[in-house]
Amino acid sequence: MNQGAGKEDSGASAAAPTDFWAVIPAGGAGTRLWPLSRASSPKFLHDLTGRGRSLLQATADRLEPLCGPRLVVVTGVAHQEAVAAQLPQLSGQGPGMLLAEPSPRDSMAAIGWAAAVIERHDPDAVIGSFAADHVVGAEQDFREAVKEAVAVARTGQVVTIGIRPAFPSSGFGYIHEGQRLDVPGAPHARRVQAFVEKPDGPTARAYLETGQYRWNAGMFVVKASVLLDVLGTYHPLLADSLRAIAADPDSLTQRWPELTKIAIDHAVAEPAAADGRVAVIRGDFPWDDVGDFHSLPDLLPPQAYVDGRGHRVGQPREDEGERSVAVLGEVGQVLARDASGFVATTGDRLVAVLGIEDVVVVDTPDALLVTTRERAQQVKSLVDALKSSGRVDLT
Repeated sequence: MNQGAGKEDSGASAAAPTDFWAVIPAGGAGTRLWPLSRASSPKFLHDLTGRGRSLLQATADRLEPLCGPRLVVVTGVAHQEAVAAQLPQLSGQGPGMLLAEPSPRDSMAAIGWAAAVIERHDPDAVIGSFAADHVVGAEQDFREAVKEAVAVARTGQVVTIGIRPAFPSSGFGYIHEGQRLDVPGAPHARRVQAFVEKPDGPTARAYLETGQYRWNAGMFVVKASVLLDVLGTYHPLLADSLRAIAADPDSLTQRWPELTKIAIDHAVAEPAAADGRVAVIRGDFPWDDVGDFHSLPDLLPPQAYVDGRGHRVGQPREDEGERSVAVLGEVGQVLARDASGFVATTGDRLVAVLGIEDVVVVDTPDALLVTTRERAQQVKSLVDALKSSGRVDLT
């Protein structure tokens, strides 16, 4: 997780933009968080931070001061009912819409469809796309960065928000910053030289030494019409099809399977950056993509930690031989002795851990995972093995 400090207060915050619509693509299965996250109930529908709101709800809460009722969520038909239950403000008409994809076609189709629908409601709208399953701290700093991005987007550019790297990660793509841009209301705007794929360790360290690289968190802010026009430059058939679906919703079932399956990074961000059409706003707020069980304990509140006697300790403790275990779920259902790590419990039975360091235990009614934080990124291989063996009921 990026633990970067927030920007210093530079005075009164600018008012929320009235032309801004928030788009939340809510897809994926989060297989590295199995068995909590499943294809039928992916991670964005779960409270993984112990604060009483799912990742999806927390994302909507974070954006509401910026967009008001102008929120569009794009999800799969399998999750439409669950999303509607969690976000009842999505009425399906006008501001506050829930769009259900017939099948996954990657992020460009999802975001582009939302842009085409919004364009018909508000031809001058600026949209911001933010994943449903990320965690953001210092939320006011986040919103100030989005406001800067909106100011730049109004000039006709594609804008992304680059996260200040907390360490040389080989698990994220990077944004190579270029020259400063002179845009009123956006003092932290720079040109994007290039988007860079996930590097190896030495390359990531070299990036950080230059001070010119940011993590790519997949946050994009752009006028809806500009996004579709830029997409039309590189993938004209896809842009035309998305606008056609927005114009005739009854054609969705027929047209959707024919759409090119491609990520927005490859479809728009990378080629547009090469053509000098992309800007980046520096984001210095804490951010995490909740990718696996290694990082999840760091997102839990202090009261989620228990010591070796099962008492709440208020914060992680590893000093003076004292260990602690982070708990997602009912703390009273976990008994820890001389152990450290993470336990997630969703049932009524007691989970006991004894004499194990950096353990990960995830207890659900039909599956139990036991691993270590070091091996957490490999959980996806278990899901692949289950699929290969025909146990899709557990995936």
